[in-house]
Amino acid sequence: MSLNSYTITSNEHNERLDKVLTALSEDASRAQVQVWIKDQHVTVNDSYQKSNYKCQEGDLLSWEVPEPEPMEVLAEDIPLDIVYEDQDVIVVNKPKGMVVHPSAGHNSGTLVNALLYHCQDLSGINGVMRPGIVHRIDKDTSGLLMVAKNDKAHTSLAEQLSDKSVERKYVALVSGVIHHEYGTIDAPIGRDPKDRQKMGVVEGGKNAVTHFKVLDRFEEHTLVECVLETGRTHQIRVHMNYIEHPIVGDPKYGPRKTLDLNGQALHAKELGFTHPSTGEYLHFNSELPVELEQVLVDLTK
Repeated sequence: MSLNSYTITSNEHNERLDKVLTALSEDASRAQVQVWIKDQHVTVNDSYQKSNYKCQEGDLLSWEVPEPEPMEVLAEDIPLDIVYEDQDVIVVNKPKGMVVHPSAGHNSGTLVNALLYHCQDLSGINGVMRPGIVHRIDKDTSGLLMVAKNDKAHTSLAEQLSDKSVERKYVALVSGVIHHEYGTIDAPIGRDPKDRQKMGVVEGGKNAVTHFKVLDRFEEHTLVECVLETGRTHQIRVHMNYIEHPIVGDPKYGPRKTLDLNGQALHAKELGFTHPSTGEYLHFNSELPVELEQVLVDLTK
């Protein structure tokens, strides 16, 4: 078991223990956290409390994360939008709302479950929970994702990501009007110290660079193309929020009052990489989701 501790700040004062601990636990659901508390894996100031305990500023939380029970990842007959496939790689167009790989609270309905049904020959470098997965996009981000079908391909694609030779272009609809045509956001990203469920631009964070250009402007919004130089968690979402142009519909970083969209208006539109075996450069382009296209039409009226 791993032992963790955290001192309650004014931000969590009077919040329920289970709610605070869920926010501090990256992959655990609230139901799981409640089991930890019930099974006495959690203490507050060296005493056991119930899930509804109201945390006080200065309280010291200590908790052990129980070793997870072995999880079997099952193949599931889920439709896949396959853009390209050969013996080494698969490029899929992931729909909004689909989690990429199983984790606590998401052990079915993921892209990996669908891939295992489609083909059994996926790379094993990332283990049983993430076969073939070289990079990820968020659950509510749609678009292109490359998957490795063997370890050689996985190594090659991972090296290309590391040396920044993979082309990844996203399209995002953001709040507010950006008046300049181009921009680069070079700001380190790490866990937000005020909200452990969020990432943020923080001192000592990991290097993160996003380039953007304006594609279209509307009365209160801007359509931008973002190019990733690095691949940090929630990078585009955090960076656009940092320059005060958060992505429309983003439940974590966006404004509360927003357009009627089910999730953030962020789409992984273009993907380019060198084929692991042939050395050929492959480039793919994905149409914007119908829902986002309709929003753009409505904004031009």
